[in-house]
Amino acid sequence: MKALSGTAYVILGIVGFGAQTGYDIKRIVDESIRFFWAASYGQIYPELRRLEQAGLIEGESSPVGARKRTEYRLTEDGRAELVRWLELPATVLELRDESLLKLFFADSLPRVEALELIRRRRLGHEEFLAVLRALDARPGDDPPFVDLVLRYGIAYGEFNVAWCKEQEARLAEATEKAPA
Repeated sequence: MKALSGTAYVILGIVGFGAQTGYDIKRIVDESIRFFWAASYGQIYPELRRLEQAGLIEGESSPVGARKRTEYRLTEDGRAELVRWLELPATVLELRDESLLKLFFADSLPRVEALELIRRRRLGHEEFLAVLRALDARPGDDPPFVDLVLRYGIAYGEFNVAWCKEQEARLAEATEKAPA
């Protein structure tokens, strides 16, 4: 079997929660893991076909009215592959953060504009934190490790908001003290 992509494992994991359509998978991604792993329809649907061809999931037609839809379930081989992957150490820790990248190069801007980058980063993290807190306030309980990742996201958001505030104040003060 050809090596699976990260998106394939996202799909196996989500289908492991129970039967899901491609639309369901995208909705779950958008409401949860998109904060640390994105997946588009353009990735999900081709991956569903590959996983089905590999015998890791099986689809069953489940139309709603005139709308075609297929619900996918994990096969025994699919569950075994998901477990195998979960037991492997993570190979890559990659953070892709455009606002942090812009801060890295912000010395190319006048100081006032560079400070605006930090302010916008803080505002973005405040919005991110509000979304996560709204998810946390939903009725019902998440599975323990889904909740654990939500707790991580909230702590990450809180850290970033506090860090941005601290750096805004520090750099604003240094700007005020700098000779004209």
